[in-house]
Amino acid sequence: MSEITLYVDGACRGNPGLGGWGAYIITESEEHKLCGGEPESTNNRMELTAAIEGIAFCPMDAKLIVWTDSIYVKRGITEWIQGWKKKNWKDVKNPDLWKKLDATCQGRNIEWNWIKGHAGHPGNEMADQLANLGADQTLEKIKNGEFSTASAQETAKPLEHVIDNKMDDKKKIESDWLLDDPFGFDLAEEGFDEVEPDNLSMHHHMNPSESNQDASDQEQSNESNTSSMMSNAQTDSTAHDVLDADASTLTHGNANANMTKQHPHIVITPAKLNLQGPRQLILDTETTGFYYQDTDRIIEVGAIEMINRKLTGSSIHIYINPKKPVGDSENVHGISDEFLKDKPVYAEIADVLFDYLKGAEIIAHNASFDMNFLDMEFKRAGFVALSDVCEVTDTLAMAKSKHPGQKNSLDALVRRYEIVQRDRTFHGALLDAEILADVYLAMTGGQVSFDMDSANVHQDFASQSIQRAKIEFDLPVIMASDDELEQHENWVKQYQEKHGEPCFFGK
Repeated sequence: MSEITLYVDGACRGNPGLGGWGAYIITESEEHKLCGGEPESTNNRMELTAAIEGIAFCPMDAKLIVWTDSIYVKRGITEWIQGWKKKNWKDVKNPDLWKKLDATCQGRNIEWNWIKGHAGHPGNEMADQLANLGADQTLEKIKNGEFSTASAQETAKPLEHVIDNKMDDKKKIESDWLLDDPFGFDLAEEGFDEVEPDNLSMHHHMNPSESNQDASDQEQSNESNTSSMMSNAQTDSTAHDVLDADASTLTHGNANANMTKQHPHIVITPAKLNLQGPRQLILDTETTGFYYQDTDRIIEVGAIEMINRKLTGSSIHIYINPKKPVGDSENVHGISDEFLKDKPVYAEIADVLFDYLKGAEIIAHNASFDMNFLDMEFKRAGFVALSDVCEVTDTLAMAKSKHPGQKNSLDALVRRYEIVQRDRTFHGALLDAEILADVYLAMTGGQVSFDMDSANVHQDFASQSIQRAKIEFDLPVIMASDDELEQHENWVKQYQEKHGEPCFFGK
């Protein structure tokens, strides 16, 4: 049986609004790029359409490995759909597409996987570009009066047959997570509601509650609109040339890409800012339990780089097979045994992770927990303890020192410092690292202005003497009148007679 890998993605510019979908299909001998769109759609509908069209394109007898960044699609088709069928699709959103996806999957051998979007994975990035290309082509057809209801339902053709339309080399521009996050933080403390999962948003660790749908859709709308504006300033090229060039760059462009190719579950994003100075890595891990001395293991590592109090854009993210059941810890991080079964064991990724972390200052919340596990894992893999080659800063200890007697969990600190809120229905390593970066900057004085080239500028500024003007003025004193004093004395006497003890306000 042949094996085919599919990366599927959707995009929407408005919710509802112009939509596009893309499917990047990799066989043993060739690649296929499919895309399409609709003039009026939603994010979730485009994600579903991408999966339907991508799967339908593949032969029935092939084993399909499908990767999607939509938790809505992944959990919908693997977990929730049986319940939907039992209640005859009552109150299910997008029932037409769910029924079509279900029918398309019948009789096929399909392995469904979730992948974090906008994390630099070549296959997901390619599907993302195809989805935006599909939206662009649909928009062009609308402008030319070529788009009709019939064309909207037309079966997708391989991209090689529709490359007459030109495209801009563009990718979704992810919203700066330091400044803009549309997901409600308060939802993180609510239960994980699977009664109405239809509105599960499509990014990392989203809450499936209905209230998050519009926010999720709006986020992707903003990303797509930004992409469109950016791409208009770029040079046109044919779709075929651009996509082939991108595929080559993504898979062979640098050493990080080669490591990702060797270890497909290691995601390393390169730095966008070229800064000089000591490296700080804001880090978090997810584990199978609390006891590194026992049999608990690391299942996820995420870290983001900061230099001179500026986030460089570089990060590392890895899922790890612990070779044991995750047990009840799944309720915390949402990572299942099924999801981890094809991930590398720690020994396979230890060299890449160690090279990325060594020599940096590790910043973690309750750092002893993370470092004990990392030291244990690296020693098992034949390395020295990470704490021997890294300085460690514990933000929990910092918080307890600054706020004694108060709650100092990451959630509590987010509220205290009015950090941009994110959905934490599940704890994810990279998500928690991003949040911790905000908290650390807030606890240590806030973000340095981005027009400063080094920390020395900030230090010089902080060392300058600050002169404060002293303002002196006399406040008027209003004395009690004789009548008011007499009334006061009478009241004091009455109090003493009634209670048998001197009044506090007596002379």
